[in-house]
Amino acid sequence: MEALFAPRLGGVFSADIAVPEHERELRFYARVLRTGPNPLWCEDLMNNLGIPIIGLGPRMPEYAHLPLQWMPHIQVADVAASVRRALDLGGRALMHQKDAAGNSQWAVLQDPNGAAFGVIPVIPREAIPPVPPAAGPVGRIARLDLTVSDAAAARDFYREVIGWSVQDVPVEDGDGRYADYAMLGGDGQGAATIRHARGPNAGLPPVWMLYLTVGDIAESLRRAEAEGGRVIKEVRDRDGAYVCAAIQDPVGVCFGLVPG
Repeated sequence: MEALFAPRLGGVFSADIAVPEHERELRFYARVLRTGPNPLWCEDLMNNLGIPIIGLGPRMPEYAHLPLQWMPHIQVADVAASVRRALDLGGRALMHQKDAAGNSQWAVLQDPNGAAFGVIPVIPREAIPPVPPAAGPVGRIARLDLTVSDAAAARDFYREVIGWSVQDVPVEDGDGRYADYAMLGGDGQGAATIRHARGPNAGLPPVWMLYLTVGDIAESLRRAEAEGGRVIKEVRDRDGAYVCAAIQDPVGVCFGLVPG
């Protein structure tokens, strides 16, 4: 996920969620994401370039049936076809927006493991906000991971529904060698990773985890706990520096952090 915005099949464009206790949640994310000497996010949760990447809305009655998960918006060739394929493979359509002529515009789907995600048409290049070529570190979705017990089944579901191709990622734990799956967009670049719930990923929830960039992970984790969140997992390198961390927010929503 190198490009901040990319008009491509299978590309992750943005993410949103509707939450209870909206004011508390807004304070939580504004505090947790705005760390470091030059914060990568604004108080309204746009990134430091003023571009909307994540959206945190109040949980209105029309959203009450949606699971409390960050839902990535993934670009697909044909929204209606993706909805049909998801249903054929045991998924659910939680929302399906159509225009007056009955043409699909976007949808919110749920896979057989319960992970929710949105599908949208491939974004026209002219609709993408310009990004300065020398922007430096920016607030962004740096990674998108799904960790489930049957990663191979999830791999096949998303390959069919989104149109991702797959590249095996060799992994080894105490029980031996296995492969996680890098899901590639239409340009052959990485869009997401589907992981087995074992080894370093044991204990993570079976939802799409957004990994967001911050300036100071240690301070972000301190603030997360001070604001009523919980650190689920943290990973450090041999020198003790943070590689990533997974957090549960005050209403139970999970997401991740990586250094900006």
